[in-house]
Amino acid sequence: MIRLFNHYLSVRLLLLTALEAFVVFQSVVLGFDLREANPRGDSPLLEATTFTAVMLLSMSALGLYQIHAEPFRTTVHRLLIAYGLALLCVSLVFYLFPETYIGRGVLAWSTLLALASVLLLRTVFFRLTDVGLPKRRVLVLGNGAEAEEVIRYLHEGASRKSVQYAGLYPVMPDASESREALKLSHDGLRHTVEELRVSEIVVAVRERRGGVLPLRRLLDCRLRGIKVMDLQSFYEREQGVLHIDNMRASWMIFGNGFGQSFTRDVVKRLFDVGVSLALIVLTLPLLLVAMIAIVIESGMPILYTQERVGEGGRRFRIVKLRTMVQNAEADGKPRWAGLRDARITRVGACLRRTRIDELPQLWNVLRGDMSFVGPRPERPYFVEQLTEKIPFYDVRHSVKPGVTGWAQVRHTYTSTVEEGMVKLQYDLYYVKNHSLFLDLMILVETVQVVLLGKGAR
Repeated sequence: MIRLFNHYLSVRLLLLTALEAFVVFQSVVLGFDLREANPRGDSPLLEATTFTAVMLLSMSALGLYQIHAEPFRTTVHRLLIAYGLALLCVSLVFYLFPETYIGRGVLAWSTLLALASVLLLRTVFFRLTDVGLPKRRVLVLGNGAEAEEVIRYLHEGASRKSVQYAGLYPVMPDASESREALKLSHDGLRHTVEELRVSEIVVAVRERRGGVLPLRRLLDCRLRGIKVMDLQSFYEREQGVLHIDNMRASWMIFGNGFGQSFTRDVVKRLFDVGVSLALIVLTLPLLLVAMIAIVIESGMPILYTQERVGEGGRRFRIVKLRTMVQNAEADGKPRWAGLRDARITRVGACLRRTRIDELPQLWNVLRGDMSFVGPRPERPYFVEQLTEKIPFYDVRHSVKPGVTGWAQVRHTYTSTVEEGMVKLQYDLYYVKNHSLFLDLMILVETVQVVLLGKGAR
């Protein structure tokens, strides 16, 4: 894993992306040569770069650059859908920028070569890297539930591609009982690290006071190039979450992240306005069709407004297409939308599955109530409940809520307090590491959520 713009990225997938960019680019160049479509003899640099960029973005949007492994048939299905999406996007690019146009014959050859090359490359790449790619050998230092949880994660299939469990080095929970035994335990750490060829140490200890941790030995390991991480940093890197169970206010105060700046606010605002205006123009016909369908099935009103909690705890009214029957909460008691909720209309179910019902929120973005990317805003009734039961819940209100977010592309729909706690861990990761780069990544992954209907209810 490497950290780029505050976000962790897999070296394995970065290498795969670079290789696939190369083969797709060369496929376009070879397509021009086979059709002899460039009589000037110039290299089709612009055309090949455009097609490669669109193809890689489409593949990213369909989840082809996620860490978890999947069957070959699923990869083929995703790749074909990604190609269909790429054709639509590249046609729009050809219309807007005629100089990037690729003839049908060249495009057919380029596509055939690109799809075959990508499938062959992925087959060879994953087999070679599964066997030959060096893995980070992780020693877990600790005891109890925290250490067991880390060990369980290291044995999971998704994590075994890049990390390897080296062993457990227990620490004594009560240092006052035996100082001599504690000293021997500390002195044995270096020998264990050398014997197990450890490259990383994860400190899985809840209580660190009383000389429990071998701080001097850990410093020696750090100076020898062995990475030493606490639980919070380990899960942040590996899972893209901040675990609430291991969260400390001091870690949030003195650690990196959770930064706000005027420059970041200006850049994000320009990003929000630009993306929202573009989507309003592109989706206006779809929005009109959805409105007509709502009227035909269940009459007026078409739009639905609801009070939500935004940045700094400020309340505002969110705008959505109505997806439930009229007077869905006639008793006046707010409640989560459940799986196969009887209050949701047939048209509403389709709108929720495709996220079309969220499009009117672009107006909230233009008004400044929301950002395009950020934690999803909740209703005041649920915010009060969740704030009382979940520590650090109000931290998510330090940034503007979003139409889409890190939790939306990485987690499912939330309908209970327990699920709200899991979702908060993703929201906290975004609040800590938010950047334009992460916003762009979330925007691309949102396409997969819309096309595949992930997490919709």
